[in-house]
Amino acid sequence: MLSAISAPYTLKPHPNTTHLRAKQFAPTSLRVSAVASSSEPNLEYTPWLIVGLGNPGIKYQGTRHNVGFEMIEKISQKEGILLNTIQSKALIGIGSIGEIPIVLAKPQAYMNYSGESVGPLAAYYKVPLRHILLVYDEMSLPNGVLRLQPKGGHGHHNGVKNVMGHLDGRKNFPRLSIGIGNPPGNMDMKAFLLQKFSPTERRQIDAALEQGIEAVRTLVLSGFSDSITRFNLGQKYKYHKV
Repeated sequence: MLSAISAPYTLKPHPNTTHLRAKQFAPTSLRVSAVASSSEPNLEYTPWLIVGLGNPGIKYQGTRHNVGFEMIEKISQKEGILLNTIQSKALIGIGSIGEIPIVLAKPQAYMNYSGESVGPLAAYYKVPLRHILLVYDEMSLPNGVLRLQPKGGHGHHNGVKNVMGHLDGRKNFPRLSIGIGNPPGNMDMKAFLLQKFSPTERRQIDAALEQGIEAVRTLVLSGFSDSITRFNLGQKYKYHKV
């Protein structure tokens, strides 16, 4: 846990990490100026690990199964966090939301082996289970509908199942589910997951990703507050016409 201190604190990557070429990216480090005020004498800054699930490689970009990656990229752009370091088989970026330290991660093993990144990253950065946010596609939700929960099962999602396995079977970690809908008719599920969105679906997903950025920011800064409850309710009925 990172405690409030009078001097800036640097959250450093593991010494065995690999940085991408400097001409493409600036060096990565997180500096948090956490000066305790008289009104907040015991202020603490606990880091978050925000992990998007997906498959690496150009052929999978823009597919339904990769919306978790897209959410991480959107947060990276919004918060100015460079994804420029390889650690624990993941592409990571270190930064903050407000003054709260965060590590963004896109596991570079395939979806079904995502836990090989999540477990070691959480251990290295000393991220408590309640601050590991997993972002992934969800077929049980309509396309473009989001759901933010403090815990849950794997729902037959192999990526989530693998992550749980690498967290000793524990499931009490937050997750942001991004709805992608169900396969139409008798379409094969795997083919559906690896298919790109239609133009209409793409617009819905793009709008959802923007809403997701704000939801993640609210969660990191305020936890599972009434704002998250209202967010989930709004998402549930977002396509219902009165």
